[in-house]
Amino acid sequence: MTKLTFSRRATLLGLSATLAAPSIARAQLLAPDAVAPARRNASSFVTQDWRDHFETLGKGVIVADTFSRALHYWNSDGSDYRVYPTSVPMTDELTKRGYTEVVRKKVGPTWTPTKAMRERDPTLPKFMEAGDDNPLGSHAMYLSWPAYLIHGTHDTRKIGRRSSSGCIGLYNEKIAELFEITPIGTQVRVL
Repeated sequence: MTKLTFSRRATLLGLSATLAAPSIARAQLLAPDAVAPARRNASSFVTQDWRDHFETLGKGVIVADTFSRALHYWNSDGSDYRVYPTSVPMTDELTKRGYTEVVRKKVGPTWTPTKAMRERDPTLPKFMEAGDDNPLGSHAMYLSWPAYLIHGTHDTRKIGRRSSSGCIGLYNEKIAELFEITPIGTQVRVL
């Protein structure tokens, strides 16, 4: 009877070959001038097209998709399209869906929690000045719906989660970018 011995080197080589096999097999199936198929979008953003939601671009459009937790932006001529990860409302009851528009913009927004927010969390302050502790972050765009905003957040753990009381939140550097390119009157749809 033959005794098999395994060295660490042989084990690592065997494991490497096993892991590489699917990539090698896929590469062999492609013609030399073929392009590899696109990989799945790991962010799981759902692709949006502004024409599915608006008749015209007007001053620009924003589609805030609460399902995939992404905000889609198109400028007035459609030449600039951007997508941003967002935080979304904690529950469906807090989520207002439909059409609105950007009516006001503010750098360094102050925050006044609504009565409903303070009922849910009595420890909230009645008012908060702009600053590092302010939950509205560095910039805010106010919608025609009272108390609903697209704003930044200093708490980056909230992005990609159901964590707001109704607003759409972005990383501070992303809301600053969006703030600069979004004119008052930009159409907004929240899905």
